[in-house]
Amino acid sequence: MQKSSRLAIYALIELASNPERQISAAEIGAKYRVSAHHLAKVLLTLGREGWVQSIRGVGGGYSFTGNAKRLTLFDIISVFEDTNTSCKLDDPSEATDEEWVLFDVSNEINDIAMSTYSSISIATLLKQVERRKKVAMRDAAAQDA
Repeated sequence: MQKSSRLAIYALIELASNPERQISAAEIGAKYRVSAHHLAKVLLTLGREGWVQSIRGVGGGYSFTGNAKRLTLFDIISVFEDTNTSCKLDDPSEATDEEWVLFDVSNEINDIAMSTYSSISIATLLKQVERRKKVAMRDAAAQDA
C-alpha cells in the first residue's frame, strides 16, 4: 500500500472518530509523524471525493463528511493507487507452465486482497481501534497492579 493511501486511511479514521470536530492537517500529521504539507494534499483529494470538508480560518480544519459504514478501504485505496494490479506475463505465447502457475497464484492473491479491502469499512476500523485501546488500558492496569 502506498504512503498516500495509508495517510488517507489514518486521516479518515482520525476524522471519523469525532466527526463534529475540525482537526488541522498539522495535528493529524503530528500524530502520524508525517508532513502536514503532504497530508494536506491527501486531504484535498479526500475532499474532492466528498469524504472530508475543509473549514478555513481560526478553529478551522477538516471534518469527516463521508459514511463510515459504507466507505471501504478499497474505495480509499483506489483513489490513490491502481487497484488493477494483475500479474502480467511478458509473452503469454511463450510462457512456461511455471510462469503460468505463478501468474495464476499472483492474480488469486490480488483478488483476495481487493475483496478483503472491499469488506472493511472505516466503521470497522474504528471499532478495532477502540478494542485495541481497551486491551492496552487493561494491560497497563494489570502491570500497575
